[in-house]
Amino acid sequence: MDFGFIVTNAIVLACIYGTLAIGLSITWSSVGLINLAYGFIFALSGYGAWLAAQYVSTSGIVVLGAGVLTGALGGLLVCALAFIPIHDKPNFTVRGLIATLAISLIGTQALLWFFGPRAKNLPEIFGFWKINVAGVVLTSDKVGNVVVSIAVVTAVLLWMRSSRRGLEIRAMMMNPHAASIVGIGVRKTGFYVMAITGGLAGLAAVLLSQTYYISPFGGLAPMIKGVSIALCGGLGSVRGAVIAAIILGFNEALTSRLLGGQYVLITQFALIIVILLIRPRGIAGMLDRAREA
Repeated sequence: MDFGFIVTNAIVLACIYGTLAIGLSITWSSVGLINLAYGFIFALSGYGAWLAAQYVSTSGIVVLGAGVLTGALGGLLVCALAFIPIHDKPNFTVRGLIATLAISLIGTQALLWFFGPRAKNLPEIFGFWKINVAGVVLTSDKVGNVVVSIAVVTAVLLWMRSSRRGLEIRAMMMNPHAASIVGIGVRKTGFYVMAITGGLAGLAAVLLSQTYYISPFGGLAPMIKGVSIALCGGLGSVRGAVIAAIILGFNEALTSRLLGGQYVLITQFALIIVILLIRPRGIAGMLDRAREA
């Protein structure tokens, strides 16, 4: 068994899916929305990056920036349609689930109608080089995926700790009701949250497209894995999402190597069930008393 290959694949998967899970966790803990349109935003971002590569430039910075920007615009669209109109209505959580699911279904069909069923591929944005570290061959896409995802997520978390808007988002994550009492605008903050988390989905889409093709339904599996990681880590916990991403990344790498890719979701959900039986709120989840009240 090639443990070096398994470890490197697990780290890459943990970084990409962890980026998605962190976005989902931030969305839930700040605005109380479980965004089931994340898969549509993921696919939309991939096509945005593909259009940029076709008609603007194949430069890695341009393609990556186009994917992140398209994801941010997709997040703003979801915010305008599924958060702003209903955030102050009764049963917002259930209504938000239905609204984002509807956006995902309609958006996916729109992508299928506009781009067709044929998958698209993005250029190699990190080049074609390889390095050998202790007998393990690290390709440019693997190194680039890990470095870029860690750098962007770290930058977002640092921004949330230091900027005024970031502090408002953190206040919403801690206690949405108290944040609104002290004058933090829920709607304005919601737009910032959805743009940032949509951008993270766009980043993950471009990074994952270095391995998989872009298709209208290509965001479904990443969304399921992102939601699974967020639930496993504890909705609302960034630290829990990181830990769960590492665990499930190793699970996927091991399963793909030993059993085959078709068994990944089976072993993943089995592992999630075990974790949630031991930790019902997730690895680092905390009961959101303010929102439940």
